[in-house]
Amino acid sequence: MSAFNQSCPNPATFLLTGIPGLESQHVWIAIPFCIMYVIALLGNGAVLYVVKQDETLHEPMYYFLSMLALIDLVFSTAVVPKMLSILWLDSKEISYEFCFIQMFFIHTFTVVESGVLLAMSYDRYVAICNPLRYKTILTNTKIALIGLMSLARGMGVVTPLTCLLTSLPFCKTNVIPHSYCEHMAVVELSSTYSKVSDLHSVVVATALVVADSICITFSYAMILHSVLCLSSHQARLKTFSTCGSHICVILLFYMGGLLSIYLHKFEHLLAPHTQVLLADLYLIVPPMLNPIVYGMKTRQIRERVFKLLGQRRILAEPNIYSGH
Repeated sequence: MSAFNQSCPNPATFLLTGIPGLESQHVWIAIPFCIMYVIALLGNGAVLYVVKQDETLHEPMYYFLSMLALIDLVFSTAVVPKMLSILWLDSKEISYEFCFIQMFFIHTFTVVESGVLLAMSYDRYVAICNPLRYKTILTNTKIALIGLMSLARGMGVVTPLTCLLTSLPFCKTNVIPHSYCEHMAVVELSSTYSKVSDLHSVVVATALVVADSICITFSYAMILHSVLCLSSHQARLKTFSTCGSHICVILLFYMGGLLSIYLHKFEHLLAPHTQVLLADLYLIVPPMLNPIVYGMKTRQIRERVFKLLGQRRILAEPNIYSGH
């Protein structure tokens, strides 16, 4: 392999094409992407700020929500700024090293987010089905351990995959028909196309999604079973509404991830621009929706955000009694 690489050096840069077939529409497509990214930044930033500032929110549920917000900020920022520079400025070049760094961050924090979503479903299960033991089951130490285990799982899954891919020679071409360094798109550039890397990514992604989905489904099923036993019709409706919105966002996250992987295996089913758009939205839409669904639909977070905005508005208004 080393001899082959010496005769065929890897490219110094890759070229990201953006959205193949829609080059003339790049400027307009970037506008909703930019709006969604700004909403994600503001929403997740607000969640982190409010939880940090308000000591009454220093509880397991809000710690997990803060983890989710931080993850969304990391992997959306790893993708969207470069994507916008491609769509608006035609800045298609990305260095060889940064391409793999971007890929590592995207896929690692996608796995980490799956682990945090699982932890959040377990948190709600304990809070609703076993409330008397909630504080003893989910201590601060256990919450930190869950977060570290989710991070370790993400790095443990993605690191071997990235190392395997960086060992391949890329003599075929340096043009990536995508708007970011998506794993499957980069694998196909290798002059020695790796079926091992290809199969590993599909099998591992499917196994993670199936395992986490089963656990999340079990948690919400137990929650709904407990809620059905409640006598209050209003409480049942509120829980159904909350759980329903959570499940919709979770399905969007998992289905989007699987689609972005499997559509590369069946390229003839959809046009290239449709595949790329689906992969882009998969990384932009959940970070935008998560602070709304998990944050703003939570009364404590919503009240404190409105209170914060109200205070800022009062401070910004001129004081008519001060003579200024």
